[in-house]
Amino acid sequence: ILTSILKGHIALTAKKVVNADFPGRARHLTGYVAMLIGAGVTILVQSSSVFTSSITPLVGMGIISLERMYPLTLGSNIGTTVTGILAALASSKVDQAMPVAMAHLFFNITGILIWYPIPFMRNIPIAGARFLGETTFKYRWFALTYILFTFFLIPLAIFGLSLAGWEALTAVGVPVLLLITSVVILNILQRKMLNRLPVKLRNWQFLPLCLRSLQPIDKIIQKISLATKHVCCKPFDDKPDNTKGQPSASEPSIAEVAV
Repeated sequence: ILTSILKGHIALTAKKVVNADFPGRARHLTGYVAMLIGAGVTILVQSSSVFTSSITPLVGMGIISLERMYPLTLGSNIGTTVTGILAALASSKVDQAMPVAMAHLFFNITGILIWYPIPFMRNIPIAGARFLGETTFKYRWFALTYILFTFFLIPLAIFGLSLAGWEALTAVGVPVLLLITSVVILNILQRKMLNRLPVKLRNWQFLPLCLRSLQPIDKIIQKISLATKHVCCKPFDDKPDNTKGQPSASEPSIAEVAV
């Protein structure tokens, strides 16, 4: 429906208006105004999920750019905290409920102060979003796997290590952080100073395919999917047809002919 409505001159006009920046020196304030709009709309609908899920298809259609979607989403995260503040004010124990609501608010504000005011920092989540989108487009199962690991398995593992003690958490967490830092630094060096690196480190070909690509996992998932589809779609009635040679219902039997 959106594709049929937002096309032609309507799509071009909407794209220019939504993605336009303020003129002159005020262009740096465009993102912050977008935050206010995202927060205001979210306060009205009382749900950041409704707001973001409503404008996400517009990003996929190219109407809203990813750079404009980013501050709108940040503002939506601020707007959704108003629901908790209102609930705290309506609570019978405001002194206990309000600190929780304020923690939610200042947590989101702190995230914005880290990832948005500095232009270099805001490019990191945008680049990560593009990477996840391209990977999901290539491997459709990646989105579900990402949600499973990011929101369930990894937090559960960290929680379990924290219960085991800071020694276990440090023993596992420090090597993982060092590995991630090394990969990030090597990626940056491959982009910025490729000629200064040893020949072996100029790409990731020295690693096994399973450590530098999702293709082996994708092949396994495709095989499992095909096997499952074959089993599910297999007909249940595999009995041989024993009706050959028997007269059909429309043909009279020998006894009926004799009568």
